[in-house]
Amino acid sequence: MVKGKRRVFLAIEGAIGVGKTTLARLLREEFQAEILLEIFEENPFLRLFYTDRERYAFQTQVFFLLSRYRQQHDVVPAATSRSSLISDYTFAKDRLFAHLNLQGDELEMYERMHAILAEKIPVPDLVVYLQADTDALMQRITFRDRSYERDMDRDYIDNVNRAYESFFANYHDSAVLAIDTNDLDYVNNPSLLQSVAQRIRGALELRPYQPPLPEVG
Repeated sequence: MVKGKRRVFLAIEGAIGVGKTTLARLLREEFQAEILLEIFEENPFLRLFYTDRERYAFQTQVFFLLSRYRQQHDVVPAATSRSSLISDYTFAKDRLFAHLNLQGDELEMYERMHAILAEKIPVPDLVVYLQADTDALMQRITFRDRSYERDMDRDYIDNVNRAYESFFANYHDSAVLAIDTNDLDYVNNPSLLQSVAQRIRGALELRPYQPPLPEVG
């Protein structure tokens, strides 16, 4: 366990529907950590965005930018001073979605705001990047049945998925652990959850992780 050991800031990332919040909650006890969950339901433009992305993209993105900044700026330093912390998102993801949904003057204005705010946000020690095929994401989105996601466009989810792949191929702010979740049912299989936890411990070099012994002769 991490109790009594060094505190870590762990973030879980991945495309819409991949299971970020689920894994954060499952790992909370394992790592004896506080959790930080994104409060996306408070965005008054989100439902409108899914019906008319072009019209409501800027309002949606700016609300998320300020909301994520406020939450991470206020919560992360305080929480990590007490214990380890697991978040189901990174502040950096906001820019990923901005480049997916904005263009022209709106994107330029967003970039100016993001550059100012990002300087004040702590970066995670490790980002766990959950991967899944677009068909698997669509199945999970359907299964969780959020009202504003019921008419989710598959092409949009596929674009988000591809954007995540490109983003993490060039992400260097933190260490990244990529995990393929297509056939990984750690919700119903405790041994698979333990395997994921052990991989995270290894990436963070936390006990009971054992570094490889040097070769002899």
